[in-house]
Amino acid sequence: MRQIAVYGKGGIGKSTTTQNTVAGLSEAGYKCMIVGCDPKADATRLILHAKAQTTVMDLARERGTVEDLEVSEVLLTGFSGIRCAESGGPEPGVGCAGRGVITAINFLEENGAYDADTDFVFYDVLGDVVCGGFAMPMREGKAKEIYIVTSGEMMAMYAANNISRGILKYAHSGGVRLGGLICNSRKTDKEYELISELAKKLGTQLIHFVPRDNQVQRAELRRMTVIEYSPEHAQAEEYRVLAKKIADNRDLVIPTPITMDELEELLMDFGIMESEEAAA
Repeated sequence: MRQIAVYGKGGIGKSTTTQNTVAGLSEAGYKCMIVGCDPKADATRLILHAKAQTTVMDLARERGTVEDLEVSEVLLTGFSGIRCAESGGPEPGVGCAGRGVITAINFLEENGAYDADTDFVFYDVLGDVVCGGFAMPMREGKAKEIYIVTSGEMMAMYAANNISRGILKYAHSGGVRLGGLICNSRKTDKEYELISELAKKLGTQLIHFVPRDNQVQRAELRRMTVIEYSPEHAQAEEYRVLAKKIADNRDLVIPTPITMDELEELLMDFGIMESEEAAA
């Protein structure tokens, strides 16, 4: 069983990319599971055709303790047999959302959610590595394989570099490795070349460049993956290709994060950011 965590800047399209990729893996015959690690609980909506599923933390609050839950209440099966769970989080303004990730994953493990014949478990993790709770899948060695969703936008690249620092921190204690960058295109200038170069500087690969296509939004409005909504569409094939690349990937590395100055220099090299001299 390969346990994979998907990280990236908030709003970069992690959940959409993850669900479409997992749909591609399932279509190819792999048995898959998604564990949403975001309090918004939106990591499984396209698979379950629902706004949001009941989360581990929601039910734990209702019952008073996580020990009173049944795994069947929080582990649902959706499109193509993909099993889905959401960690949820605390009430707004109360407690640490990262704790919900830890509680949920431990609960699922202890109650047999991880079947022996499961091929892939994907953890869809909130935004950047902002605290120890959200770093839990890599810190505890749950997910040995990390993919970072990014784009040619500066803050998305900044987040990718910062997440690489988190991977480096836990590479030796948790055995975690970076599998590559996924560019979820925003159609910025020289985007493919820029992210390819960033990947090279981080010591990893650009595993796939996902072109921007409105078919993704059309499918999402119907709470479906592109693979389910329009299986013959070119965008569905992009996700199938990404799924196959991940299934076949053995190029797992300890990343080499760069400094902020180096990141800005990279952007200037590609003409994305003006140098101080040029701006003057």
